[in-house]
Amino acid sequence: MHVAPPVNAMTRSSRPCHLLLALVALNALLGGACKPKSKPGGEHTEILIGGTLPLTGAEARIGGFYKEGYDLALDEVNQAGGLEVGGKKLPVKLTLLDDTTNQDTAASLADKLINSDKVDFLLGTYSTALVQRQSTVAEQNKVPYLNGGGAASEIHKRGYKWIFGALAPVELLGTTLMTWIDEQQKAGKLPKPAKIAVLWENSSHGKDFRKGISEFAARSGGGYEIAVDESFELNAKDYSALLNKVKAAGADLFLADAHLPDYITMHRQYIDAGLCHKVVSYGARGSEKAAIEALGKDNVEYVLSGTWWSPLLANTNPLAKKFVEAFKAKYGGRTPEWFQALGYESVRALLAAIQQAGTLDREAVRAKLAALKMESLVPGGTLDFPPDKGGQIQAPFVVQQNTADGAPIIYPQSIATAAGTAPNPRCK
Repeated sequence: MHVAPPVNAMTRSSRPCHLLLALVALNALLGGACKPKSKPGGEHTEILIGGTLPLTGAEARIGGFYKEGYDLALDEVNQAGGLEVGGKKLPVKLTLLDDTTNQDTAASLADKLINSDKVDFLLGTYSTALVQRQSTVAEQNKVPYLNGGGAASEIHKRGYKWIFGALAPVELLGTTLMTWIDEQQKAGKLPKPAKIAVLWENSSHGKDFRKGISEFAARSGGGYEIAVDESFELNAKDYSALLNKVKAAGADLFLADAHLPDYITMHRQYIDAGLCHKVVSYGARGSEKAAIEALGKDNVEYVLSGTWWSPLLANTNPLAKKFVEAFKAKYGGRTPEWFQALGYESVRALLAAIQQAGTLDREAVRAKLAALKMESLVPGGTLDFPPDKGGQIQAPFVVQQNTADGAPIIYPQSIATAAGTAPNPRCK
């Protein structure tokens, strides 16, 4: 029978254990000088990227579109043998989780990806509210966070240095729409002054849109009057009170900012109320296939949308053409929308920075993202993340207008595929 030695006895076999404990204690006193170091980039066997998207919940449809863009970009690099990092090709693995269109879930899953799944980098989710919350987790953990789904400038005005945005600010969207409208006014097609009804979602996204419209109107020298300036909550079901205010104001221009579900609901009620304005826009919404299917082509004719990308850019941009062809080949001939394009381009930008860094060191990749300037499928043809703008791209928007034959680009003139129509001929 084995008898354990007394507690205070030190047998020969126990001495190495005590010696080890003493060494550990000494190491702690010395500040962890013997702390194991992280693997150098050359020892990695794959690149681990984490991300979340709203694959269920209110934004599930668009979350699925972003996933298509991610998958296409990753397929392309992995089918080529992986990404070259420091002279060695590494496969790229994406761990993508469903944040259910919930801010708390988006934040907690980002923490899980970083601290439990040990991903090297993060791709951001979709929608301003989710990105704004989730990006804080990336910043706190010092993980490069490439986001193609949150456009509010407030995301990039917090002094963060690990956050990079591939969507131009919504304030610029409002300014771009007003620039086209102003050209029509100067051509005598719209009244001067013109009364504007501005409806905006109660979020930093909506506030940016409102700011772009309001500041343009203030600079116009009396060309525009803001007759209605009202906010609404996301995912609202009844806009009748707001639309009655618009009707009573006798506005000439109806400019709303809304996510896709809100646009569909609001415009259906707009039609039912018998409203019609010389110019109608829902910000970035209007030309999406889902909206046209839900509302009917006739009901969305002449609606303007300012968007971050259009498949019609394939006519002038070789990278856009390549993307459209690859997307159609992978997804049964479907034409991509801006959601897939920006998801695809977000992955491309992150991988370009990793390749330029030649390492998976997060700080090195962050520095390359901050200095990145690459040819791109976005309007303007260049993708970068200017530090003076908080790492948010400042690419131009394209203005499209729904017609019976599609949604041609009507602005800027350099890439326009058709002339825009104002005033709206459907209004008697």
